Formats: sequence, C-alpha cells, structure tokens
Amino acid sequence: MRVVEGADEARRTILRREHAEATEVPGAVAETLERVFGRRVSPEEAVRCIIDDVRKRGDEALAHYNRALDGVSSGAIEVDHAEIEAAWSEIPSELADALRFAAGRIREYHEEQRRHAAQSFFNNGRGQQVTAVERVGMYVPGTSVVYPSSVLMTAIPARVAGVGELFMATPAGPDGSVSPLKLAAADLAGVDRVFRIGGAQAIAALAIGTETVPRVDKICGPGGLFVTLAKQMVYGQVGIDSVYGPSETIVVADESADPVLSAADLLAQAEHDELANPILLATSREVVDRTLQEVEKQLATLPRGQIARNALERQGGAVIVASIDEAVMLANEYAPEHLCLNVSAAERYLSAVKHAGAVFVGEGSPEAIGDYTAGPSHVMPTGRAARFSGALGVHDFLKITSVINLDGGLAASLARQGAVIAQAEGFTGHAAAMERRLDRQDGAR
Repeated sequence: MRVVEGADEARRTILRREHAEATEVPGAVAETLERVFGRRVSPEEAVRCIIDDVRKRGDEALAHYNRALDGVSSGAIEVDHAEIEAAWSEIPSELADALRFAAGRIREYHEEQRRHAAQSFFNNGRGQQVTAVERVGMYVPGTSVVYPSSVLMTAIPARVAGVGELFMATPAGPDGSVSPLKLAAADLAGVDRVFRIGGAQAIAALAIGTETVPRVDKICGPGGLFVTLAKQMVYGQVGIDSVYGPSETIVVADESADPVLSAADLLAQAEHDELANPILLATSREVVDRTLQEVEKQLATLPRGQIARNALERQGGAVIVASIDEAVMLANEYAPEHLCLNVSAAERYLSAVKHAGAVFVGEGSPEAIGDYTAGPSHVMPTGRAARFSGALGVHDFLKITSVINLDGGLAASLARQGAVIAQAEGFTGHAAAMERRLDRQDGAR
C-alpha cells in the first residue's frame, strides 16, 4: 500500500482519479462477445445491439441473451409468487430475522426522510404538486455473490415515496434459479414482480418493455460495465438514478484512532472487489504505520483477503496530512462514496464536509453498519459524483409538477409584464396570448 506525504503529492498520486476506459474488458468477456455476435465488438457496440434486438424481438431476445451471455438453460422470464414464497423456507431463521430488522430500520429512516422531502404547496397563484414516479424498475446484480441488502436499500425508499409499481430484474443461475435471499428481500420490501434477466438485456427490457416485462418510468440500482452502458444509452427514454462504479472509502484517522478499527474499516470496503478504492488520511507516520500493521494482520483472516489486498495495492494508499482540516479538504476534493471520521471530537468536522455520499462520524459509527442496518440507503454516488448528487433516497422517486392557478386580477398584472418580455424576444404569439387576457379583463369592466 503506497504511502505519501502532503496534499500536493496526494493529489498527484493516490487521490488522482483516472478516467476508466469503458472498452477494456477481460479476454474471456471479449471472446464471449465475439461468439455471441459473430465478430469482435466493443462493449458499447454489444450493448447497442442488445437494446436494438430487445426492441425488435422482445421476450425472444431476452431468452436468447439469457442463454448466450449468462448460460441460463431454463426458467420463465418472470419468477412466480410460489417461488418467492418458498424462498423464505430456504433461509435460516436468524438471517430472516436480521433482514426484517434491517428492513424496519431502512423503512423508518426513509419515512422520516419523506416527511422532510419536497412538499406540495400553493401560494399567490403558483405552487407545486409532488407526486411519486408511477412505475420503477430496479436492477440487482449477482449470482455467485448476492446482495439482499441492496434489494432492501433500493426498494424500500421507492415504496416509502409512494411508487405505484415496483419491479426487479436480476440474473439467474445456470439452472434458471434466483437466489432465495434476493427473493425473500424483494418480498419483504414490497417488490411487485421479479424477472430473471441480467445485464444489458434487463435494462433494455425495463426501458422498452416486452411481452412479459412492462416498460418502466425510471431504472435504479448498481451493476457492472454492461448494465452501466445500457443505463446511459436508455436515459431519456426512461429516467435513471445514477451510474455507479467501484466502492470508495476514505478513512480519516488521528492519534486517538484505534488502528484495529481503522484497518477494519478500510478492509470492509477493499473486500468488495479488486477495483475498490480504500484510502487512509492520517495525521502522522505513526498512525499510518500502526494502521497498516493491523491491515496486514486482518488480511490473513479474511476469506476475500486476496481481493482486498489487490484493491489496497492497486488503488489504495495512505496520505500523511498536516491536520484534520487538511484531510477534510482533500476528502471534499475527492468526493468519496464513504467518509469515515475516526478522530477525536469528530462532530466538530461534520459541517466542513461538503462532498461525500455518507459521513460516518466517529469510531462508533462504522461504515459497515451503514451497509446493512443504520437506515440510509447504501446505494451512493461514486466517481466524484458526490459533488453533485447524494445517496439514493425518497427524493429519487418523487417528481414536481408546477401548478399555476391565477385569478383574473393577478393574471392581468402578470400578463402586462410578460407581454413586454415576449415582444422583446420576438415571440409575438406569446405576447398576444397574454394581451388577449388583458383585453378580456378590460372588456369586463
């Protein structure tokens, strides 16, 4: 794990964001694409072909790509209710209770968020009406590794917002089965229908609609390269929440920080995948050394230790900063998905944080709890997107309709000024539409 000193060197090295080339894929993936499409294609070309094919052939195309790309040999596109109900019997009772507990916390938080979200109002002839998105599709990745927490973290905010219909698309295993963990979480969160479709074809189906899959108004949820490309390509036909990249965590630690906990916080994110970005900002070399020693000890105990080690060595690093204030300044520039303040009197620095998906204040608030049971959604901005967006929440499923309802006198006064501006812009039809209201008002007197 690299160690550098000072803000300038940090910006030049560890905190420098590189633009990921979307066309770089592993050799096995490139070979699969060539086999499926009969020629060498880039990921962008493959996704475009898939979307066009789903538009033309609907369910037939979905079944084809389920077989050709994901190796799914059987199974209807939609998961029936009997399979969803049976999923609960395949889950240990302790895990089922934990899912219910997490769902309760997540729901409580987002109900509170809804109370503070945009509200309808009307005043002085103008206002806004706040309504929920009518139909939402959520994508949940993973077959060998599954994330029931992501189901809860995406579906529950949508439900609390008042979304009318909520659908889930998720890849199936070779035998056509969907993990019972995903199905139980979907049932718990109030998902209406589940479709066993993965990758770009899932996004295309939700955006376009097929014989089986209804067209949605907005698509949410993280995914790999092909899902991300597909979401970008269908944006405009439907809304999307964001595009998501590898996990990011900055841990800020001072001399009071427990190196065991700081190391655990770094590793909790590093074990996601080899592209994760675990970064330590520490106030002294001693803090760095103690933390990295603990990292080495804990790596040996993790089943996903090699994945975590690769992430630490490739994208991770430690920066020795002059002060906590400098660390927060660098964190704001980087705009991480997760920011952990493992420092004394951590609350003092919260107001200085401007750009982060979530802030974990003090060692007693570990990021890992935020991934499961704290309450806020763990679906958060990556790739510097925290500078202009935030965690997925109720607000992502609400839309504002402007309302204008003027009485005669107010309409007349507004029309006079509006007509002047319209004439200056050369829009005489606009001006006339307002002036005719003035004529009627004058004629009524």
